Amino acid sequence: MKLVPGLAIQKSPIDGKGCFATRLFPKGKKIAEYAGELISRREVARRVKTSRKHRICPINYQWHLDGARGGNGTHYINHSCRPNCYMRVTRGHLLFMALRDIHPGEEITCDYISTHHPDDYRCRCKSPDCRGTINKKP
Repeated sequence: MKLVPGLAIQKSPIDGKGCFATRLFPKGKKIAEYAGELISRREVARRVKTSRKHRICPINYQWHLDGARGGNGTHYINHSCRPNCYMRVTRGHLLFMALRDIHPGEEITCDYISTHHPDDYRCRCKSPDCRGTINKKP
């Protein structure tokens, strides 16, 4: 796996491994593009049944990227209820953008909002305003 420049994979206090900044990512700037195997909605349904952890992100209604296959390290970006980045789809590309300045050594986190995990899948972010689950309830 070839990592995106400026990122390192390390043990995370949130969950397993995490993605950490090795350089400054200024507020509003791109951190990285999510990479992985392009799969259909039908394949997503199949993979979700056979795996406890999912690294699958939607690009649109039909197509998704599975970062666990052919990824670039961005699939290690953990969920947080108080994230320092967000995901944006631009012309079929899934980008991670800095919500604030992210300094070297900081873990890069994103609010997943909605995942293929059950709605009661527990959040481990430990932020003061943690909602308790990864999926945001309506």
